[in-house]
Amino acid sequence: MEPHDDDLMTFEAQGAPPLPVSDAQGYVANAGARVWYASFGRGPCVLLLHGGLGHSGNWGHQVPALLAAGYRTVVVDSRGHGRSTRDERPYTYHLMASDALAVLDALDIDKTAVVGWSDGACTALILAMTGQSRVSGVYFFACNMDPSGTKTIDQSNPLIGRCFRRHAKDYAALSPTPDAFNDFVSAVQWMMKTEPNCAAQELAAIGVPVAIVQAEHDEFIKAEHAEYLARTIPDAELVLLPGVSHFAPLQRPAQFNHEMTQFLRKLYAN
Repeated sequence: MEPHDDDLMTFEAQGAPPLPVSDAQGYVANAGARVWYASFGRGPCVLLLHGGLGHSGNWGHQVPALLAAGYRTVVVDSRGHGRSTRDERPYTYHLMASDALAVLDALDIDKTAVVGWSDGACTALILAMTGQSRVSGVYFFACNMDPSGTKTIDQSNPLIGRCFRRHAKDYAALSPTPDAFNDFVSAVQWMMKTEPNCAAQELAAIGVPVAIVQAEHDEFIKAEHAEYLARTIPDAELVLLPGVSHFAPLQRPAQFNHEMTQFLRKLYAN
């Protein structure tokens, strides 16, 4: 039976499972930041972009599944997250997309599939619009094209509290500025409130295969917004994940990984 962590109590206490030993890891300098990355395995490439306030270790359930399925997997700590640094300029998804491209350049990767989660999905959206020559397809989980697609956050939700406390612990352990968590949160939240701002015409110009993935109980993204994205991006597939929330990769990893690898198999079969 698939292990569940629907209440995120295991994640709060232990974090995600540790990432496997990488084949390569390091930092790339880009636009005022030192961005940490790691690469695992061989095969067609998949770039994983984590959610806001988290870090690449939150993909601990996904990296082994991708390696077992025969994919080279690259993870990145977004600027200011995890081990990565940032400068004083505000966070933007365009800056984060440029960081991802810099990592691909450092690893000599011409083209990759992208799996984005929350803020990582917004970054992947920018990549799909501006860097299509480097992107073979995108699996967007919990993505919005502008702030109208987000819900009012219920601060009393225990899952959000548990995830936030885990992020705080991980930030203190990994960040080069371990005492700056509150400033970090404020800066990321400002980006979330004001970005992204993508026009329908930009979505309609996306020319790579896309899956829009929405959890049944997502705490942050409106279901009708996901449906709108799937209608507006040409030939996009809408994937619904029952029984889970914004934290599906942690709550029911086998369910999430099944849908993710199904998309990748179809993508790389073409």
